[in-house]
Amino acid sequence: MSRMTRGTAVPAHWRLLACGLFLMASCGVAAAADPGIVDAHALPQLEGAVEDTSRPDPNRVEYRVPTPQAVTSQAVRKLLNTEGWVSYVLPLEEKSTTLKFKKGRQGLSVHFTQALGRPDQSVVYYTTDRIYSNVPFPDGASDLVFDGTRPYLGCIAPGALDATSAFYTSQMEAIGWRKLTAETAARWTTTGLDETIPNGVRAFYDHPEGDTTQFYKQKPVMLTLTRRDDGRTNVEIRTAPFALPANLNADSDVAGLPRPTPTKSSRGLGSASSNKREMSAAAIAELPAVLAFYHRELAARGWQDDGSTPLAPGDDVAIKISNVEETGVLRLGRKYDFTMVSLTTQVKESALAARAKAKKEADERFLGDALGAAKQLIAADEARRKVQAAALSDAPLNTLADSKTPMPLPETAESVKFEGGDGHLEFSSTSSVKALTAFYRASLKSAGWKEQPSVINQPNMAMMEFAKGGKSISMTVMQMGPKVNVRADGSGLVMAAAKPGESKSAQTRPADTKAVQATSAEPLKPDPDAALPVPTQRSSSGVSSTKFPGSNQSFRTELEASIPAEISDVLAFYRAELTKRGWQEKTEGATVTAEWAELAFTSPDGPAILKLGRARNETTVSLVQRNPQAAAKADIMPKAGQARVVLGNMGAKEASLTINKQTVKIAAGAGGPQSPKGPMLDLPPGKYPYALRMPGQPTRTETLTVAAGDAWGLLVGPSGDVLPLQMY
Repeated sequence: MSRMTRGTAVPAHWRLLACGLFLMASCGVAAAADPGIVDAHALPQLEGAVEDTSRPDPNRVEYRVPTPQAVTSQAVRKLLNTEGWVSYVLPLEEKSTTLKFKKGRQGLSVHFTQALGRPDQSVVYYTTDRIYSNVPFPDGASDLVFDGTRPYLGCIAPGALDATSAFYTSQMEAIGWRKLTAETAARWTTTGLDETIPNGVRAFYDHPEGDTTQFYKQKPVMLTLTRRDDGRTNVEIRTAPFALPANLNADSDVAGLPRPTPTKSSRGLGSASSNKREMSAAAIAELPAVLAFYHRELAARGWQDDGSTPLAPGDDVAIKISNVEETGVLRLGRKYDFTMVSLTTQVKESALAARAKAKKEADERFLGDALGAAKQLIAADEARRKVQAAALSDAPLNTLADSKTPMPLPETAESVKFEGGDGHLEFSSTSSVKALTAFYRASLKSAGWKEQPSVINQPNMAMMEFAKGGKSISMTVMQMGPKVNVRADGSGLVMAAAKPGESKSAQTRPADTKAVQATSAEPLKPDPDAALPVPTQRSSSGVSSTKFPGSNQSFRTELEASIPAEISDVLAFYRAELTKRGWQEKTEGATVTAEWAELAFTSPDGPAILKLGRARNETTVSLVQRNPQAAAKADIMPKAGQARVVLGNMGAKEASLTINKQTVKIAAGAGGPQSPKGPMLDLPPGKYPYALRMPGQPTRTETLTVAAGDAWGLLVGPSGDVLPLQMY
């Protein structure tokens, strides 16, 4: 099926010119040709072949033929055999679909693929191989196994022992091999080279000129010929045992088990901590050297030899081994020129029980620490909230003069943000929830707004709904640390856009922010003892964090501070100090005005947000740093674009919480030793009213506002109160 191209007649003078050009070209090619590498483009191709010339490569050819892959493979083998190429397989790769060929000192690999979308067509790839250690193949040999890198050859010669011996005596010498004598072998061994082989002969050779590339010194080889009962001869050529290392070094472990070097291949199953593990390897060494390696390495790791165990097929050695926690079996056998290694281990039942007990005790300690930490956190937060609430003013409020918002602002309003186009108003205040709700109920009622009934009206949080003339306003007044946050949304707050030339801050800036700002008398200096940067010139500051029990890593760390300096000076301070700590500022989404700044950063531990505002002629600071690695380890990391809510119950009775049209049962002690995993919910960003029900107690209602990427904890206390904690 070889493809031949027929020529055409040409005039004699053109033929003469062509001959001259051919002679000139052939001289140049001969000078640069590598006799160890075949010209892949000169190899025969199957009939109907269409060569791919899009990526020229002197050592590779790709062509398509109109036959299925199985048919193509057999046809290529037959075609190359007729051209003098002898096929063989590599040791341990008998099932490979790649065909290997040898012709003299040249090698070739051939593999196949199905043509894209065409099962009736296939693609053939010729790739040149270099044979570094060449040995002769007997004509007509079968069962050829060959590796031209060591070398190794195993085959059955068709001739009798004497004829095969004469063939190798002449052919080995013809390609540069020299039969070793006691003198020429002295550098390798001092033992005799005359070995008596039952029903066969043995000889040793070296190659004084090195490998075919002259790159490295070729090790001596051992030729063994054995007479077969059918009149043919077994042939094996491999590296002489005395040229292989007697003392093997350790390579990297496989499955936590020792492996010698050099090895042709290895694989493992399991790891050093697995209950069961396996390691296998093909070592390029004699069996006694491999056995000595394992005696040494296993003993150094605390293993002992417990004697022999029954041999399996292919074994020459099988040994039982054990240590304090495991039992195992080491098996060694010979295949080709390899020592095949199989090492399996199994943890003892007693050790498994001890590991399970240790894990249970560690889990109980961890969960006990977590429960204790949660109780301390609840108690500390409750105490802090009481102190903060006591500092808030219940005094009646007056309306702030010159306010530009559709609804009145109290005189204690700070950090006002008003978005008229979206109908959104937000500010903070040092007045109590009670004082602020009383202010708005009175002022909006006098302006004609009618309040709708609300079920949430508590000392630390209130929700109010107002309606007037088809418009509405929804308000949430919530104590947030030492201040109260007020949020209002609705169509009653929507205003037309600002007039050209009038800034947004000019419309919404309350009167008290127009006062002369107090500034620090000296440049802001960092406090060297602060966990997060804060100036020494501050009127107040505090750091809170949520940590993984038993760990020093925090999910979320927040700094709050008040600094008697202009917002521009504080912003410059944080940009400088955070940069020193390796933080990088993100330009997208940054907001900087005379009254407000919000910047995002990337820190070594995770994302961070810096917010600066103005209150009582000072700059307020909120710096929040998150640690995604710690959050993921604690399994509180929310899904992308969502928030995660973790539910816990420190009470003695089961509770049920309804949020986002879902009712979740929270077992008593959820998150403690009896129930280590409390329920979790993933919610889209938004504001969610929720209701908590416990036996014998009235329903409690609250609202939780979450943003994408947040993680909140809703912990039910023993008295039925719900403590919301932002965890991430």
